[in-house]
Amino acid sequence: MKIFKVLYVQVLVGIILGASLGYFRPELAVEMKILGDSFISLLKMLVGPIIFTTVFLGVSHSGDMRKVGRVGGKALLYFETVSNFALALGLIAVNVFKPGKGFNVDPSTLDSSAISEYTQKAKDSSILDFLVGIIPKTFTDAFSSSGSLLQILFLAILFGYGVNHAGQVARPVRDFFEGLSQILFKIVHLFMLFAPIGAFGAMAFTIGKYGIDSFGPLFSLMATFYFTCLLFVVLILAPISRYCGFSVFRFIRYIKEELLTVLGTSSSESVLVPMMNKLEKLGCSKSVVGLVVPTGYSFNLDGTNIYLTMAAVFVAQALNIDLTIWQQLSLLFVATLTSQGASGVTGAGFITLAATLSVIPSVPVAGLALIFGIDRFMSEARAITNTIGNGVAAIVISRWEKELDVEKLNSELSG
Repeated sequence: MKIFKVLYVQVLVGIILGASLGYFRPELAVEMKILGDSFISLLKMLVGPIIFTTVFLGVSHSGDMRKVGRVGGKALLYFETVSNFALALGLIAVNVFKPGKGFNVDPSTLDSSAISEYTQKAKDSSILDFLVGIIPKTFTDAFSSSGSLLQILFLAILFGYGVNHAGQVARPVRDFFEGLSQILFKIVHLFMLFAPIGAFGAMAFTIGKYGIDSFGPLFSLMATFYFTCLLFVVLILAPISRYCGFSVFRFIRYIKEELLTVLGTSSSESVLVPMMNKLEKLGCSKSVVGLVVPTGYSFNLDGTNIYLTMAAVFVAQALNIDLTIWQQLSLLFVATLTSQGASGVTGAGFITLAATLSVIPSVPVAGLALIFGIDRFMSEARAITNTIGNGVAAIVISRWEKELDVEKLNSELSG
């Protein structure tokens, strides 16, 4: 049947088969982890070079560093504003629904061994370390396993600046990266053919390893988190989209293939290239997309922001620790800092969460062990919300820059 030749249908089938295998044959399903990990590794192998080339080309094609600064400034202003809304919404939701009430967990029974790696990294980090960490030790160090997306962004902007000011002598360099960018995109398109297999392996492992019935009352937190992510789309992104002349729900339908891939793999990085292609097809400026989307992977993590404040207060509720309004506001303030650039750190969600929770000494960081098991189940909602948020941001900034083909946007979304 022709419908099964469509990629998003194949991904959906992979998710269903993976979940079924995890439920009925959990021992075998756990062994499928290698399929999901291999697919993500294939894509992550190219994320650094792709972000470098796209940001570099976006800067070099702008021809004017003032435009780069203007677009970057608008993007960061938008990211910070929307991120604060996400953090506040998570804080409001966890106080209204109180998913942690009734757990009555004894702090002395907590086993923090599973999260010790993340909490130690959080203790070792600081705002100064974060700022210094933007600058790589060497050019190639940014692309190593210890590097970060922020370092790659930093190098790409510098490289683009250099090419812009070198004149015609640098034209061959720009042409080389144009060709390299096309090659990388083609390789990603090839890898995306394996998305159904990756989604199958990742979902089979998740269900097989943790099981659906093993969480009991923790489903309350999961349900609240998913509902809050939906509220964020409806209450925050929908009005922003409407103000800019398009429907966020039509946009979500337009990127359904990418969202299903994110659902199956729990990673927004898996759809970096397809999202950029679709945004350009919607009429967004290539240079704006090349600057905004990669930057958003470090600074526009709406789903992660909702998770930060919600998970931190949930732990306090589960331990029967009442937080004052000032403690919660302190949590909100610190989260605005710790959430920036989180995607460049391995285990970023737990590291930033541990760093955020440390602002309230009365709540033991070991309490994060309560949600360690279901973190994987919430990562899908985080990644999906991050993906939608970055897509909307690219359209908004393109419109703000007057570099959006509105007629093409409406035609594509209505089609």
